[in-house]
Amino acid sequence: MNRRSNIIMVWVVLGLIVLAALFFGSRDEPPAMAYSDFKSLIRERAVASAVVSGSEIEATLVPDWRTRLTGKAVLKKMPPGASKIVTTLLPVEDRYLVRDLEGAGVELKGEPSDLWVSVLLTWIVPLLLVMAFWIFMIRRQARSQGSVVSFGKSRVRVYRHDDVKGSFEDVAGVDEAREELLEVVEYLRQPEKFIRVGAKIPKGVLLVGPPGTGKTLLARAVAGEANVAFFSISGSEFVEMFVGVGAARVRDLFEQAIKASPCIIFVDELDALGKVRGVSMAGGNDEREQTLNQLLVEMDGFETNRGVVIMAATNRPEILDPALLRPGRFDRQILVDKPDRKGREAILGVHAKNVALGPGVDLERVAGSTPGLAGADLANIVNEAALLAARHGRDSVTQPDFDEAIERVVAGLEKRGRLITDKERRIIAVHEVGHAVVAESIPDQDPVRKISIVPRGLAALGYTFQAPTEDRYLLTRTELNGRLSVLLGGRAAEVLVLGEMSTGAHNDLARASDIARSMVTQFGMSQHIGPVSLDPRSQGAASSQDPFMAPEYGNQVADRIDVEVKRLVEEAESRAVSILTGRQRELEEAADRLIEREYLDGDELRELLEAKTPAPEGELSDGETDR
Repeated sequence: MNRRSNIIMVWVVLGLIVLAALFFGSRDEPPAMAYSDFKSLIRERAVASAVVSGSEIEATLVPDWRTRLTGKAVLKKMPPGASKIVTTLLPVEDRYLVRDLEGAGVELKGEPSDLWVSVLLTWIVPLLLVMAFWIFMIRRQARSQGSVVSFGKSRVRVYRHDDVKGSFEDVAGVDEAREELLEVVEYLRQPEKFIRVGAKIPKGVLLVGPPGTGKTLLARAVAGEANVAFFSISGSEFVEMFVGVGAARVRDLFEQAIKASPCIIFVDELDALGKVRGVSMAGGNDEREQTLNQLLVEMDGFETNRGVVIMAATNRPEILDPALLRPGRFDRQILVDKPDRKGREAILGVHAKNVALGPGVDLERVAGSTPGLAGADLANIVNEAALLAARHGRDSVTQPDFDEAIERVVAGLEKRGRLITDKERRIIAVHEVGHAVVAESIPDQDPVRKISIVPRGLAALGYTFQAPTEDRYLLTRTELNGRLSVLLGGRAAEVLVLGEMSTGAHNDLARASDIARSMVTQFGMSQHIGPVSLDPRSQGAASSQDPFMAPEYGNQVADRIDVEVKRLVEEAESRAVSILTGRQRELEEAADRLIEREYLDGDELRELLEAKTPAPEGELSDGETDR
């Protein structure tokens, strides 16, 4: 709302306040009386003067009017202490009124009728002010949310070329995607270079990747590098409940973009608009499908050399309509994946530019401790570390601050206020040490970094944190079996040391069952099922999105899958029990230390285990337990 609108609003409010004060405030008006009683006052000479205005007469009484009315019936109708009265003329004209007034010695005056002024001030002016107020509010709402008239207007956010803040220097960890987008930047800067040789730039560029990997940041960086306008809109902002609104907004968006070319149109969360078309559950025409059809038409209708590049982002490319992905539309797909270790270090360096780092901070170590995290997670870690340093009154961020920030992001916030009994503390300690001992006893396993029995997050009563030494993209069957053993190590330790199991392993069992089922149905790692894929997600986008579609195998195969999953989990638990039985003494000693101090460092656990007999041979690898 601009300054002019603010001034109008102030005057409207002031006018309403003044009118309310004039017409609804308390006013001292003379009491009213009947015309016949007024005539009685004239006859008794109790009236000193009278003012006639239209159909109303205001009479001033003589000072001794009460004495003159003594014994008269009209005295009872007079208010005590009155000096004036008001009466209304009869509809039938009183021809003798003036004569009676003159005969009684009443001074007679007349005033012009102000009926039109009264009507104007009482009805017309307030009505006009109320109408002006409502028109103002309706226009204000139309500007902010869109009225019925403006539904067809696109809600795109437009950034002029000099308003776009961003460049490739602000983007790290996605070098391959950046290299792919440099061609788009060069086209927007020098389109004649491509037109001269007859080349056509891709109409649409689709950025595909998990959430938080920087897809929107990359699109804005392209606009900043090319120094062109940037049109940003979300896929969900096109669709409304009214039929035809989404299609109208698509047309309006492309009209604006062509007028402002060269420019970039960026559609975030394209999957909200571009899902696979099909029969609507509600029947009839689907507004979302009409909007998608209009988008397809517009992408076909404008020339590639008009200086307009369409970019979109999604983390669910498998559900997009195939018509969107064919050549001539989004004909270039760029993967923006989670960064590797080198990329994570570069991202941490970008976010740590404005943070005061202490002399002992090692961003390479932080990058190595955060596998699988996206750029948004790394930015959160840097911010959490800075908050921890400020909370403790330090002038710079230290390495322990980063270590604590990683734990806060991965495992959740500490909940030291939660009351836990001594019995439960021992169960949790034995459980977590069981995970750690099995993990350290299996070859080629990521080393345990820290064990804790301090509750964190929503439901974690404790956790075992492992720091991988390198990024992994493939896992062997042996490594998956080892991970199953690590997950079931906590449950096995409870039975071995305490004699019974608790409910603390429910999350471990769920994760172990998921891994075992994936081994059987996705990875073909079961000799009894064979090298086949039975996962519904591999049967196409439509089937993976339909929860009611039956799997493409019979009940007999489903029973065999369940048996095989159970076998893998039971074998993994047996391996965990075998490892912990050979190291029960170390297990109990580590649990006692953990109960006493709440934390146990991974190096201390390894020193304790190395001083004893190594684990039985034949045990399998790798596990990761963050409960």
